[in-house]
Amino acid sequence: MKKKVTFYHANCPVCVRAEQAVVGAIDTSRFDVEIVDLGNSKDCLAETERAGVKSVPALVMDGQVFHINFGAGLSDLK
Repeated sequence: MKKKVTFYHANCPVCVRAEQAVVGAIDTSRFDVEIVDLGNSKDCLAETERAGVKSVPALVMDGQVFHINFGAGLSDLK
């Protein structure tokens, strides 16, 4: 069974570069990758906060949050 990886971003230039670099490097034969664009999906903010994400871009894998660079804080997206 594949592990799930979720990449959260806000579609800003920092997030787009991170998505290209990070998501492009993930082995999709081992991981199911979900990309959540919080700039266009504000209804996902509560779920994102519950996952422990404080800023985007961020990657969540096995319940661990990996904050990548800094594009925007979640409070900026509300």
